[in-house]
Amino acid sequence: MGYLIPANSKKQMLIAGAFNKKDLIIILCGGVISLILLLVLPIETLWIALIAITPGLITAFLVFPIPNYHNMLVIIRNVIDFYGTRQKYVWKGWCFTDGEQGKE
Repeated sequence: MGYLIPANSKKQMLIAGAFNKKDLIIILCGGVISLILLLVLPIETLWIALIAITPGLITAFLVFPIPNYHNMLVIIRNVIDFYGTRQKYVWKGWCFTDGEQGKE
């Protein structure tokens, strides 16, 4: 007999099943900045309104839940880690020579 773990067991550790504290802080900061810009800027044209709500839209995009990942912020961080680290992998396998043929 084995144990059956439900697929969504990790969601119980998140707020509303999708966000952690850092995500909520990010979206709250973006929302507050957008609200301040809406109050300060004279909203006369569509472009100024888009500039005012851009911080909220960007932060909402970053914390939007994605299947197989937590959110877009995690995907961006993984891509930066992948391309920012060493890409030459050293072979250390089970072979007798470990890839060093001809050395004696």
